[in-house]
Amino acid sequence: MASILLAVLYATGTTALENGVGKLPALGFNTWNMYQCDYTAEILLEQAHAMVDHGLVKAGYDTFMLDDCYSLRERDKKGRIVEDPEKFPKGMKHFTKSLSKLGLRAGIYSNAGYRTCGGFPGSYGHEAQDLETFAHWGFTYLKYDNCYIPFDNVTQENVYGRYARMSDAIAARAKKTRSTPFQLALCEWGWQQPWIWGGRLGQSWRIGGDIRPWWSALSSIINQASFIASETRFHGRNDLDILEVGNTDQGTPPGNLTYDQAKSHFTAWALLKSPLLISSDMKTATPETLEILENSDILKISQDPHVGEGIAPFRWGRNPDYTWDPDHPAEYWTGNSSYGVVFMVLNTEDAPRQMTFNLTESWAIRAGRLYDVYDLWAHKKTGTAYRNISLELPPHGVAALLLNDAGPEPEGLEPYCAGYWQCSFPNGTYYSN
Repeated sequence: MASILLAVLYATGTTALENGVGKLPALGFNTWNMYQCDYTAEILLEQAHAMVDHGLVKAGYDTFMLDDCYSLRERDKKGRIVEDPEKFPKGMKHFTKSLSKLGLRAGIYSNAGYRTCGGFPGSYGHEAQDLETFAHWGFTYLKYDNCYIPFDNVTQENVYGRYARMSDAIAARAKKTRSTPFQLALCEWGWQQPWIWGGRLGQSWRIGGDIRPWWSALSSIINQASFIASETRFHGRNDLDILEVGNTDQGTPPGNLTYDQAKSHFTAWALLKSPLLISSDMKTATPETLEILENSDILKISQDPHVGEGIAPFRWGRNPDYTWDPDHPAEYWTGNSSYGVVFMVLNTEDAPRQMTFNLTESWAIRAGRLYDVYDLWAHKKTGTAYRNISLELPPHGVAALLLNDAGPEPEGLEPYCAGYWQCSFPNGTYYSN
């Protein structure tokens, strides 16, 4: 019964706000998991320079997201948010101009309530005024959180209405100033199914609470995403939250991800086309961290200019009946791309496993065909396949494959159909009989 209820809950659709921004998932850096409130402009610019030095900006990570705690605790006499002069002694405009010189656009954070989650001024009742401040400072991207909610008898709007206030203010400002609208990332933690309505207001929506840098948290997010994967498209997408790649033994809180878990994390986030916002120390990034973040084959799928949908599950593994299971989410995923048919296979168990799937379990595969197989982590063609692929994966490991048609499959194969139980002869006799 639970799985039936979930199917009803998630069988929904949303529209996309195509206002000229956010067609593809945002790539960049977010300050929160690394620093929370403990930073200065100088410290953040060191991270920005490290991103350039490591080639991350060139790889497409071109957004620098300034999260909470950047302002004074109270507004000025005119009701404006004021940057913290100790954190930004040269002013916020100098900070964003410094980012721009490095090839980074600047994103900022605010809140649909009275205060941000860190207790700084929120934008409820100041939506248009705050947008003007953010634009004056040089920001073009806004993450919008959900703390310090006004009483219901004040708003009489619910979550959608409070977020619509900022979305409307963005549209009004763009029209009035004939400027590009702010890109809006909704962050109401999946409370009221934002995958249904978020695309009417912004370009991404968080599907759950804050991420944590350990496998159980990542597994739980993948599980939730599996039931709403089809809600991602151009200009509107599920946001699985900030990346934890690189936060092993560091970050807030410190993480404990293995190399294979970090690879699985990045692969799932990228191929489901979530925003990819790094939040680990780029100055001390290990070769393994950079190898993961700079995987050009995976990023190419994330940033596909012609296919907006991400991958979705075709088989759940331990739970073939599509059961909600945060510890053992869907293991077999597929989707289309401009570059071929994408498969992701995820080992959710704590031990190595041999994992097998039939190619025609993917809707994007043509039956009766041979396929070239390209490994998105090995960065090379690994052979050809027909009917089935088998893989040996480490605990919590991942395989990401790209398949392209290589002609008809070999003649004389039996059974005659990959799904033999429905295969029939011209006289109507089933092959299985």
